[in-house]
Order: sequence, then C-alpha cells, then structure tokens
Amino acid sequence: MTRSDTETGPPCLAPTQAAIARAARVIREGGLVGLPTDTVYGLAADATDDNAVTGVFRAKGRQPDKPLIALIATRAMAEACADFAPPARALAERFWPGPLTLVLPRAAASPLSPLVHQGAPGVSLRIPGNEIARAVVEAAGRPLTAPSANPSGAPSPLTASEVVAGLGAHVALVIDDGPADGSLASTLLDLTGAIPRLLRPGVVTADAIERVIGPIDCGG
Repeated sequence: MTRSDTETGPPCLAPTQAAIARAARVIREGGLVGLPTDTVYGLAADATDDNAVTGVFRAKGRQPDKPLIALIATRAMAEACADFAPPARALAERFWPGPLTLVLPRAAASPLSPLVHQGAPGVSLRIPGNEIARAVVEAAGRPLTAPSANPSGAPSPLTASEVVAGLGAHVALVIDDGPADGSLASTLLDLTGAIPRLLRPGVVTADAIERVIGPIDCGG
C-alpha cells in the first residue's frame, strides 16, 4: 500500500523495485529516506555527501560529535572505505551480511564524508542483513548513513508511521515493510587497536566473534 500524496507527510511506499529506485534517486540528490534495517527503521542519506550527513544530524537533533555507522552493499565498497586486516576479513566472511558493525581504520582515499566519523581514525561499517536496506544501498551506489529514524532521545521507530510522526518534516519518503522486529542492536566491534574491543553487545555474541578471531576485550 502507498499512502496518498494528499495526506500529510511524506509517502510511505511498499518495498517494490520502483520504490527502491525512487529512494536511491532521492539519496543521490542529497535527500533523506526512512527505511527498514536489521532491527528498527533507519534514516538513510548519502554518507559521502557533507550536506546530506549534516541533514541527518539536523533532522535527528543529534550531537555533531557522535559518529555514524555507514551501510555498504559489498566487500568492495567496504574496502574502498576502510583498511581490512585478516581479522576483519574473517569476520566479514562469517557475519556479513548481518548485524555486526566493524570499526576499521579509515582508508586513505575513503569516500566517506569526514562528518560520518568525526575525524576519528576508525570508520564503522556494516553490510545489512535486511534485503531492502541492502537493495537501496546497491541502487544508490554509495555508502549510506542509517541511524535510527527518530529524534534523538525518542524511542527507535518500529514502523513507517512512527518515522513519519517523528521525522516527517525531514524525509522525502519512507519504505514501509511493516513492523520491524525491534531486537538487539547490531554488535559493534572496534578493530583499530592491537586487541579487538567490544564497544556494544548485540545480536552477534562475543563468543561467536571469539570463535572466529580469538580473544577480544569485552570491557570488564
């Protein structure tokens, strides 16, 4: 179902190929799109465009010193953004696409806007397990931001209508794939230091990671 354009707010579109192409076009033009991710609805924008990334921070009311995760569609896209050592390659092979976000050393020629990683040496990357999110990244042909599509401090949205209620003035459209599962967030693992460090527990457990690369620092 597509909400009528005569109603207030941006259209909510079923996840058809036409809707995915329309979302990708909006993103390439610097706009913002709501879309389902692995756990909640996210706010997608061109992660290589300073103005688009600024728009994400403005829409959410997010503190500008908080880095963003970038969604990519392929290993080749990831390796253009970050340097991959053997542990990162092994984890990507095992868990991507899926809810494991890797913080990796930024590649010298990374196309990501500096606003995404806020000048930090590491960039946070994930190939999403959600097929719709991945299709939008592929159609846009560039990495995308996708923090939760809600004003900062508000509950993360689990439906397209919640995205419209919270950020309707800022997004051009929302791809509506029904209720998100609202499960744990993606696991966040920092691989920029000598010892891998778990920054945020999530769907992929520490035990599962250690079975691939050995011991990690779980932070006490």
